[in-house]
Amino acid sequence: MAQMYFYYSAMNAGKSTTLLQSSFNYQERGMNPAIFTAAIDDRYGVGKVSSRIGLDADAHLFNTDMNLFEAIKTLHEKEKLHCVLIDECQFLTKEQVYQLTEVVDKLDIPALCYGLRTDFLGELFEGSKYLLSWADKLVELKTICHCGRKANMVIRTDEHGVAIADGDQVAIGGNELYVSVCRLHYKEALGK
Repeated sequence: MAQMYFYYSAMNAGKSTTLLQSSFNYQERGMNPAIFTAAIDDRYGVGKVSSRIGLDADAHLFNTDMNLFEAIKTLHEKEKLHCVLIDECQFLTKEQVYQLTEVVDKLDIPALCYGLRTDFLGELFEGSKYLLSWADKLVELKTICHCGRKANMVIRTDEHGVAIADGDQVAIGGNELYVSVCRLHYKEALGK
């Protein structure tokens, strides 16, 4: 019986690397995975999932208007899918997370979702909130703060590397914009 998984972490914990390894494992066994990524994040090219260690793969794009159940069902009807892998799943809407539960429950296709749990203000993303609520399995991928503790928070920085505490929830960027830190250093950086 298929299940929905949510692999979550702060930035730079290897979420995309883990997704790409899972895809490779399915393919190595003659199975057909489908990879999706958020259209909003095109840092590494449109329709690409890339890891910092140099792995990449083509992906289908999703945006907030896409019906994931229908898109996945259509792909499945063309060629049997054995797994659906979602990168940047924090950008899913509540409706899309529900649609993924339908993929798992009605199409019997496992859904493996990879993304951030919280934003730079320590608030849940919409997709993450409902994945935490509805996923069958929750898996925390860990990374470390500069002090050696587990990093579970993300700081957004300005062009001078100074932590900022306001702005839109979504600002696409990598190491030039975000730093993963422990809670202690998050509070210190924001003067809390």
